[in-house]
Amino acid sequence: MTEKNQTNKKKVLMVQGLHEEGQKLLRARDDIEVITIMSSDEDEIMEAAKDVHGITVRTANISRKIIENSKNLSIVSRHGVGYDSIDVNALNDCGIPLAIAAHSNMISVAEHAMFMLLALSKNVFYYDKFARKADWSSRWDIKAWDVADKNLLVVGFGRIGSRLVKRALAFDMNVFVYDPYVDQSDIKKSGAVVVDNYKDILPKMDAVTLHCPKNDKTTDMFSTEEFNIMKDSSFLINCARGGIVNEKALYDALTSNKIRAAGLDVYDDEPSTSSNPLFSLDNILLSPHIAGVTIEATIRMSKQAVQNVLDVFDNKIDPEVIINKNVL
Repeated sequence: MTEKNQTNKKKVLMVQGLHEEGQKLLRARDDIEVITIMSSDEDEIMEAAKDVHGITVRTANISRKIIENSKNLSIVSRHGVGYDSIDVNALNDCGIPLAIAAHSNMISVAEHAMFMLLALSKNVFYYDKFARKADWSSRWDIKAWDVADKNLLVVGFGRIGSRLVKRALAFDMNVFVYDPYVDQSDIKKSGAVVVDNYKDILPKMDAVTLHCPKNDKTTDMFSTEEFNIMKDSSFLINCARGGIVNEKALYDALTSNKIRAAGLDVYDDEPSTSSNPLFSLDNILLSPHIAGVTIEATIRMSKQAVQNVLDVFDNKIDPEVIINKNVL
């Protein structure tokens, strides 16, 4: 291959790698040169990205410094749906779109939230502990609840929240939805009840599950005020983003029996450390931000992250997957 042909290739930087199925899409193109970096160090990413046309990224920060130093950059594509690690303002200033793997993990996260809902209701870890010791006395220490006919508040009716609603309704729950940013008729069509003010309805809810983005309006959306008006038998699930729930207030609520239990897949600081006070409690179910990380979802994310890059190169990007549509 001549040097001229080599320089005509579009360069794609894979930050933190991709599943093999996603890489196959890149290798199938003879007009693409792939660069891989496993580091999340800002300076190392900046050096690797300086001449690239596209970036795929898992969880590493893509800062203004990296973006402004990448003079040929035409697309940043997230291996996932969250983008709080990407400097969107810098992308806007440079006219560069940010794409997400919009349809890749919605089923997986909805299933994980439903798993937490059921696990907390049935108090599975409490009974598992006794069963492993062959102690059947716990059979009559009744700590399990049915979810049927219980009231569930779903905060956020996007791709994930709407699918959680379907699953909760299938378990005969009474489902209420708060999302002022979607067509309210869509919520009604799903079989759920539209909520105008989530605080007004909190005292009646048996469980709350969060599926909204983190922003200025949702940071600390659930804190001391909210926990004080929730049922002491209720529980909270967060598979959205750390920071939507105030962790100190949650700790206080769990240790003072303001609420019964909680399930968290996301945290203020990630990766979290064992020093987090919440990790010492028995009435909380934890997972390490893996709600959307199943075998199937990982394949879907890798393929869509790559396809978004290729679609920008081929001038056929779907606006639905672009966060900052103003740059299109």
